[in-house]
Amino acid sequence: MTAIAEFPLAARVQGFLGGRPKQLLIDGEWIDAASGRTFPTYDPATGNALVEVAHGQAEDIDRAVRAARAAFDDGAWASMKPNERERLIWRVGDILSERAEEFGQLEALDNGKSVGIASAVDVAWAADVFRYYAGWATKIEGSTVNVSMPFAPGREFHAYTLREPVGVCGLIVPWNFPLLMASWKLAPALAAGNTVVLKPAEQTPLTALLLGEVFQEAGFPPGVVNIVSGFGDAGAALSAHEDVDKIAFTGSTEVGKKIVEAAKGNLKKVSLELGGKSPNIVFADADFDAAVEGSLNAWLFNHGQCCVAGTRLFVEDKIFDEFTQAVADAASQVKIGPGLDPTTQLGPLVSQEQFDKVTGYLAAGLADGARALTGGKRWGESGYFVEPTVFVDVKPEFSIVREEIFGPVVAAMPFDAESGVAAAANDSIYGLAAGIWTRDISKAHRTAKQIKAGSVWINQYNGFDTAMPFGGYKQSGWGRELGASGLDAYTITKSVNVAL
Repeated sequence: MTAIAEFPLAARVQGFLGGRPKQLLIDGEWIDAASGRTFPTYDPATGNALVEVAHGQAEDIDRAVRAARAAFDDGAWASMKPNERERLIWRVGDILSERAEEFGQLEALDNGKSVGIASAVDVAWAADVFRYYAGWATKIEGSTVNVSMPFAPGREFHAYTLREPVGVCGLIVPWNFPLLMASWKLAPALAAGNTVVLKPAEQTPLTALLLGEVFQEAGFPPGVVNIVSGFGDAGAALSAHEDVDKIAFTGSTEVGKKIVEAAKGNLKKVSLELGGKSPNIVFADADFDAAVEGSLNAWLFNHGQCCVAGTRLFVEDKIFDEFTQAVADAASQVKIGPGLDPTTQLGPLVSQEQFDKVTGYLAAGLADGARALTGGKRWGESGYFVEPTVFVDVKPEFSIVREEIFGPVVAAMPFDAESGVAAAANDSIYGLAAGIWTRDISKAHRTAKQIKAGSVWINQYNGFDTAMPFGGYKQSGWGRELGASGLDAYTITKSVNVAL
């Protein structure tokens, strides 16, 4: 029995999945790909196709960019009164809240994540992001500058800065949080007055396309938001397009480097949120039960398909055996199942490709000599399910310690508090996030300062908030998303100096 048959879908979801293939949104119209080609998107819980989606390529990207450029240059959006942009963007958040069940079910089907988490976290947070940045539309300000002008003595000047939109923004989002990552880029870009071309991941295009209907319902002018589904060649065409002023990308570090290479033609602005191999540090004086629960969430949230996942678990040697066994016991009790099952805690991986990658790492870890306290293999006979796996007896050079797995797998290592843990925690090409568990607040602050990561969470994990900037050190990316800092990627500063 498929996940669709076993768990009833909302009528609007059934309607969205029925009928003709899903189309591209370009210049306010839903159209087929120029080639007429489509591709299927799959339910990872069953491997069954859900619906055909338009296969956008370079020609479609060009059409979308031209529409976005025309919409930007005619000034209908960028010069719209800020409070009018505010109302439209806020309306997107309201519609998302009104249609949370629909978006949650569609995300669960296309991505495999729990429908409860998809609705309560992904959709609810996306709505919050749109409302947060809607408020910023009226608060993007320049400043006056008291200039000295030492080479023009005796003269007076009036100097000020303006923060203006960059122009046409290409937004490329990943498959692990399809709707949420789209909101992180769309909302600040639109609040600043830019026009956009959104390219969703080929594995999970459905909520992005449904979001296109929301922008139409909210009343956005044609060409302001364009959505082109497709594969890597579409993303490459968007990154290299000479009439795109800015690229924002979330995905792997490997692809991020390709984005940079493609963007150099016209030196477009680039922001990157890339991979991670985050350390989660548990001191012996931590609240044991809270640390077990938090450490489990650190690497199992979203099935481990999370760039900030705390997949390197450092535990003080005094409690290492007891703590790792407690984490393994808790992991073994997690309910595995399809995302549409409201009781599911751990859903499938997103695709056959990702399943093969993660199970390959499981085999490599065991071959290297690691020991699995729990898990270590696939779960069930169908779908892309993997058992939650806790590895011990690992060494720093193992691939399961050094490389981003993007699945429900954690490698646990002991440390001696006297020797310190920061050097081992920082021994990575990545620097996206970290967790610290201790009752000693001074120790927590000292350790946080030593860790090279863009986000450090103390006595919690995944401590996100829309107002807090998010981004990485080292090869985890460039720039910041969320918070006031999130607007920096989508604005450019102009200095004006007037001789009086």
